[in-house]
Amino acid sequence: MTEKEFIPSPYTKSVLSGKTTYKSPSNIALVKYWGKKENQIPANPSISFTLNECATVTTVTYERLNEPSNSFFFDVALDGKVEENFKPKISTFFERVYQYLPFLKEYQFKIETSNSFPHSSGIASSASGMSALALCLMEIERNLNPEMTQDYFNQKASFLARLGSGSAARSIKGSLVQWGVHAKIEGSSNLYGVEYPHKVHSVFQNYCDTILLVDKGQKQVSSTVGHDLMHGHPFAEQRFHQAHENLLKLETVLAEGDLNGFISIVESEALTLHAMMMTSQPYFILMKPNTLEIINKIWAFREDSKTHVCFTLDAGANVHVLYPEDEKAQVQEFIEDELAVYCQNGQFIHDFVGNGAQKIN
Repeated sequence: MTEKEFIPSPYTKSVLSGKTTYKSPSNIALVKYWGKKENQIPANPSISFTLNECATVTTVTYERLNEPSNSFFFDVALDGKVEENFKPKISTFFERVYQYLPFLKEYQFKIETSNSFPHSSGIASSASGMSALALCLMEIERNLNPEMTQDYFNQKASFLARLGSGSAARSIKGSLVQWGVHAKIEGSSNLYGVEYPHKVHSVFQNYCDTILLVDKGQKQVSSTVGHDLMHGHPFAEQRFHQAHENLLKLETVLAEGDLNGFISIVESEALTLHAMMMTSQPYFILMKPNTLEIINKIWAFREDSKTHVCFTLDAGANVHVLYPEDEKAQVQEFIEDELAVYCQNGQFIHDFVGNGAQKIN
């Protein structure tokens, strides 16, 4: 698919008003996307687990204007409270996607959203939030064009979500989603995420992810600024090559259920992400002392218990603890007994791999 194929033909149906709701999950990258080109094109391919519990529910109510406008008309509410500071980001998103959704200036919208995870928890909500909004807008377009296929719907929803937040491209489907062109992954695209096409061993089907909320404050550096720091980074090209190589290695790891190989790649990817930030100009240390305490505790516990628990990180201080479902009881006891003390207010969220977004109504 190309960008032009997402520009719709004239709509075949007229709709005066309606309401639609989608629940869309967050995701956690195993091979990290860090660095982007123009129009939210990734500098390297990535792959992620789609989560289940950490999700955004968005409802869009829409009513046709008496005549098309030159502007976008919408209101935004989070947990029932009007949020004016969300409007600039959504207005920018509407501008980016307008050529692909020309009905946006023909309706007035009310956007109501809520997150299943605590607000300002430090969990990235842009992936779940922008994908949920993109799905609602695609549902409106499907009402205007009922002949739309489900495959096209999913591809375009991922394409649109990407224009709001790059990682949101990976939140439409599940359980493993790959985004970014890779020579060995059939159908891979820089424009949208695709369900991972290769064999995946059953051990990875119900993988668990406990998110340890180490620091619930505002990000020290925004994702946009962080990605931009890869331009001219002295290790950028080596990093992009590494991502391609790790995706290739993961094919065998995922197919064979190689948990030790999985741990090696996933933890290395997490630390590489933070190494890129520590060696950029300007440079940032996004981990907190408790992040390092948790990592060392995980390493020691894995050695002693012979379990396959490991960690990964986003661009922040929080830690995602990954482990197979058949080790769940032992690992969660370890988390509650030894790791919760390093979390802000003792907070953590038990999650697991899910199957992607769901239409609520």
